[in-house]
Amino acid sequence: MISNFFVLSPRGDTILAKQYRSSGAAAHERSHTEALFRKIKFWDDMASKEETAVVATTTDTDPHQHQPQQSSSQTRTGDAPPVLLMPDGLSYFHVRRNGLIFGASSARNVSPNTVVELLSTIARIFKDYCGTLSEEALRKNFILCYELLDEMIDYGYPQVTRTENLKSFVYNEPIVVEPVFNTGNMVNPKTASANAVHKPVIAASRQGGLGGSGSSTPQKNEIFVDILERLNVLFSNNGYVLNSTIDGCIQMKSYLAGNPQLRLALNEDLIVGKEAPRGGYGASNVAAKVDDMNFNDCVNLTEFETARTLSFIPPDGEFVVLNYRITGEFATPFRIFPSIEEVEPKKIELVVLIRGEMASNHFGANVSVEIPMPKTGVAAVSCSLITAPGTGYAHAEYTASSHKIVWTMKKFIGGGEQTMRAKIALDKPVTTQWRNQLGPINMCFEIPMYNVSNVQVRYLRVAENMVGYTPYRWVRYVTQSSSYVCRL
Repeated sequence: MISNFFVLSPRGDTILAKQYRSSGAAAHERSHTEALFRKIKFWDDMASKEETAVVATTTDTDPHQHQPQQSSSQTRTGDAPPVLLMPDGLSYFHVRRNGLIFGASSARNVSPNTVVELLSTIARIFKDYCGTLSEEALRKNFILCYELLDEMIDYGYPQVTRTENLKSFVYNEPIVVEPVFNTGNMVNPKTASANAVHKPVIAASRQGGLGGSGSSTPQKNEIFVDILERLNVLFSNNGYVLNSTIDGCIQMKSYLAGNPQLRLALNEDLIVGKEAPRGGYGASNVAAKVDDMNFNDCVNLTEFETARTLSFIPPDGEFVVLNYRITGEFATPFRIFPSIEEVEPKKIELVVLIRGEMASNHFGANVSVEIPMPKTGVAAVSCSLITAPGTGYAHAEYTASSHKIVWTMKKFIGGGEQTMRAKIALDKPVTTQWRNQLGPINMCFEIPMYNVSNVQVRYLRVAENMVGYTPYRWVRYVTQSSSYVCRL
């Protein structure tokens, strides 16, 4: 299946590498990994250079072929695809996790989806056993990681890829590394610290009264539940929603001794698909309605139709209990209102107003707004902000290297309004073609303890009453932007 496996750092250094099949040159050799890393990291620059070369070639040969070839090269902008064919004749596959590149190569015609899923599984298992997924964690636990690789993959074929099944084959203890948080200081002070969710699962099983490590500090019986929702919203230039979807999931990470059976209850009036409201509820009183759901294979759905209750024995490590999807109209947390005014023939004023539609007790953390500008014709850009109280640090500037206006806010409190005004000076008068290259606006954010779909966890209980067994249960709601775009 795969010939080589490797992990690259954000700088392109090889952290882990293992060869399973001899196929000429090894994929983890420095020359090949450097070439792959440059191709992934500088994908946009390489695409723009090829576009310039195509334009020059078609201008010298046939002007009628210029437009279709230019459009084909423009499709290469953005992130590099997960599958690349390198000059050494091997197919390279990669996924990005926390800045690290997990890659593999194969000389055979294998299924790309299978290899990408295998790489994602390896990254997840490394996180389960190391506690956190970072360059430092992998370097300090490289013996443990190689031991896991030996059990997971044999001669290039996946063997054991479940966290709980690997425990009986792994004997090395992990070295715990403190995780690096991006928004740790933005969390509500009433919320418990999430450091415990980065504990290695192998340490949790060998402590907590199960024996093996001899630690004097008993391990807490804890389970962490995350209700994650990713929003895909498209706004018109008038601020109206054109398309909107929610991709949500409920994922858990268990540190419970003895693997007890759990019962997870959702909204009683949750409607799935086109089924009629149950229990006398009317359509207007439905708290949450989802289009479809799919569940983990460990979940027992016997009581789901009648009581919206799931029962399951949680596997070790991080796992997804269920995924759900919602399409149609819903209350967006932020609404974007752009306006463009041609002040002079060579000057344009762009005003972007963002309104927080959620309640004032919620806020968006680390908000970033990007406005792409045309690559030619821009002489100077000056930005000014009108911020609401409690916003904290806010900054907007035009970066000529990426041809974007980047507007960042540390905190966006619900119910408030933020305004950015950009004065754009041009080299020549404004044309329709130049206006069409402006935008669209892309917004990124994360809202803690808030969800749009109203999918709620009513309770999480241990099915059996065990004397002296009092697990700690932590539930967190997080809403993130996946594609939050507004046209200009």
